[in-house]
Amino acid sequence: MLPTFVIGLREGLEAALIISILATFLRRNGASLRGLWIGITAGIGLSVAVGVVLRVIEQGLPQAKQEAMETVIGAVAVVFVTGMIFWMRTHARTMKKELESAATDALRSGTTTALAVMAFLAVLREGFETSVFLLATIQSAGSAPLALLGALLGILVSVGLGWGIYKGGVRLNLQRFFSITGFFLILVAAGLVLNAFRTGHEAGWVTAGQGRTVDLSWLAPTGSIRSAVFSGVFGIPQDPRVIEVIAWAAYLVPLMLITFTPPSLRPGHALAQRLRVAGAIGAVAAAIVLPLAVPAPQADVPPAAVLTSGVADFAVHGDSAVVTVDGQRLTLARASDHTWRGTPSTGRPTTLDLAGLMKLTGNRIPVGLDAQRAPGPYDAAWSGDQHVVATTYGDRLVDVQTTGSTVVTLTGGGLSSPRTYTVDSSVWQADPAFVAEAHAAVSAARADAQDRLLWTRWVPVALVGAAVLLLTQLLRTRTTRRPATGPVPATEGTTPHVDSLA
Repeated sequence: MLPTFVIGLREGLEAALIISILATFLRRNGASLRGLWIGITAGIGLSVAVGVVLRVIEQGLPQAKQEAMETVIGAVAVVFVTGMIFWMRTHARTMKKELESAATDALRSGTTTALAVMAFLAVLREGFETSVFLLATIQSAGSAPLALLGALLGILVSVGLGWGIYKGGVRLNLQRFFSITGFFLILVAAGLVLNAFRTGHEAGWVTAGQGRTVDLSWLAPTGSIRSAVFSGVFGIPQDPRVIEVIAWAAYLVPLMLITFTPPSLRPGHALAQRLRVAGAIGAVAAAIVLPLAVPAPQADVPPAAVLTSGVADFAVHGDSAVVTVDGQRLTLARASDHTWRGTPSTGRPTTLDLAGLMKLTGNRIPVGLDAQRAPGPYDAAWSGDQHVVATTYGDRLVDVQTTGSTVVTLTGGGLSSPRTYTVDSSVWQADPAFVAEAHAAVSAARADAQDRLLWTRWVPVALVGAAVLLLTQLLRTRTTRRPATGPVPATEGTTPHVDSLA
């Protein structure tokens, strides 16, 4: 409720300030306010329609696409609030004079249509920003009704302040007001950045950097007031992930420093230029070192694969591999980078003694075979469609599965007639406990590989982007700071006045 209240108050007051300035100017000049009210009404109606349409579209999407849309809305909201903070930071001092100058030009043309359009655009801009920002905030809020109530209360308070300014009963220091609300909005926007990375992961867009950082359940237990503050107000979950913490800090810290560093602590022009150069060099150097410094993860797969028939030896020879278990060998052909396929019947012996037969039938004498009358050895003919699929990680077995069946037909060895038996498929079947352990090791390695992508790809890209931004600022500042060829204006060095609107 508190974040949406501040959003409604801040955005509503920006529009109310513009409208009150225009209305006061028109009243002083005896002009009609009818066109102004038409522009205000149209702007409000269109802003509400935008919010409703976005909400309806989102609710009609499947879950994954809803998460994707929430990510996009959150990113747009962060851009809006950041631009709003910087715009008001530079225009709060001169907004009244700029609007009155534009209104004077409009009245000189003999019409108030331009003022109505100004009011419409002001309300539409703030209303559109409010719709997107509120939608992103409500999506991450614990209670949508309370969030909407907070936004409504904030808008009502802003309307009241605007009316008081118009009537002359309220005096407001814009710079102080926007500094206080700007501090809070930066915290809220940082939470939206974090939430955008979380919904981006749920949408399948963000896969790197999902390692856990800290457990904040002790600080903000579920259902507590502290949880409402951390999760509902600042958007901080109980289990922030690595990429979420990096994104949160990368937004919050620079914006706080840029916005609230006192002028007395800001570096001079020459030092600022040197700091930009040093920062760009450091960012590029870190972008080069990180991919080399972060080691590639390796899965801790057990070296000896355990099958139900014993411990397996696995050897790779180019595009073929051999699995050996208790003297039995199975040749596999490569099917993909991590998959091998083979047929157990290939290479089976043409002669079996009783011991070899029992090994294939689960160490028991097959039903219908009299070992005393027919002790073997037997002539063996193999048939069937049994296949073995082995999964590997590097040169180690992770899993072995057998499908189908293999049939052996025995003759001779004292048998009065042929005997047909199904061979036990568990000979080439991995032990379930071994498979679980191996898969857990591989999953952990793959998760570490995704985390490594964060440090070897995405963070270096962000660092290079930061270096480009610093160098761009360096060039722009150097261009704008070139010494003027004409005389220095007499007003240079004066302190601008901060408007207090009445």
